[in-house]
Formats: sequence, structure tokens, C-alpha cells
Amino acid sequence: MPLTPDDVVTKQFQHVRFKEGFDPDEVDDFLDEIVVEWRKALAENEELKARIAELESGAPAAPAAPVEAPVEEAAPAPAPAASAGTPLPTVASAGLLELAQRLHDEHVAEGQARHDQLIAEAQAQAASIISDAETRGRDEIARMEAKKAELDARIGELRQFERDYRSQLRGFIEGHLKDLDSSSTDSASVANITN
Repeated sequence: MPLTPDDVVTKQFQHVRFKEGFDPDEVDDFLDEIVVEWRKALAENEELKARIAELESGAPAAPAAPVEAPVEEAAPAPAPAASAGTPLPTVASAGLLELAQRLHDEHVAEGQARHDQLIAEAQAQAASIISDAETRGRDEIARMEAKKAELDARIGELRQFERDYRSQLRGFIEGHLKDLDSSSTDSASVANITN
């Protein structure tokens, strides 16, 4: 199948997963097709140049049959077009190379834009994750500080309860000791009286 400039323009390559760019084998195969067609164009160009040189030198191409004469007469008419068109394959080749370079540049620019977009998205996602983590961290610290304040208040209450309890216990014990002292004093006086 002959390769046309439209084939080069419309060629789509498969994207490769987990890597940037296109499938290298597919690109190499397509470039091989371009090289084959280019070589055909160069060979045809050389053949046409040889034919033009032959026609310009005046050497008859086919003296055998009279049918060939109209072909020879028709041949000089295209010869100026061919000589004017001699640079055409070169121009076409240069155009093909320019087109290939432009396509390459477009694909590289597209890849770079995608690369920049992915990095921007990743940075935005990272910033969002960091922001969420910082918010959760602040909330957790505030919750822990509130819990600490609650526990400190509870500890204060328990210390006050301990002081009150000790005070009450001391009063209770001291009261019983006084009662004991007074009852032992009363029993000693009763014992002294009975004796």
C-alpha cells in the first residue's frame, strides 16, 4: 500500500500504560513504512532523471515499432514538467520530513502538557491531603486538650474529695479519741471513788 502524506498526518499511535509516550515498536514500524516509501520515491526520481537525460541527449528510446513514436512525442511534453518537477520528490521528501518533525513536536508538546497537567493534579491532590491531615491533626489536638482539661478537673475534684475525706476521718477519729479519753478519765475517777 503506498504511503500518502495523509497517512502520516492521520496516523494514531497507541498510548502505553505506566509510561509516557507511544509504543516504540508501533512508531518504529510506521517509520519503517515511511523509509520504504521514501526509498521508492528516490529510486523513481533517479529513474526519471536518467530518462530525462536520455531524452535530452536525443537517443531514441524505442526505434522498433511505430506505436512507440506517439509515446516518444508525448514523452517530451511531460519532460519539462518532469524537469520542473525534479525537485518535487525532494520537496515532497523535505515536506514529509517537515511534517514528521511537526508531528513529533506536537506529540512532544502534547506529552509535556499532559506531564505538566498530571504534576499539577498530583500537587493539588497532595496539598488537599496535607490540608486534610493538618485539619484532622488540629481537631485531634483540640479534642485531646479538652480531654486533658476534663481529666485535670476530675483530678482536682478527687484531690478535694481526698482532703475533705481525710479531714472528716481525722475529725471522726479525734472525736472518738476524745470520747475514749473522757470515758477512761471517767472510769478512772469511778475506780478511785470505789476504792
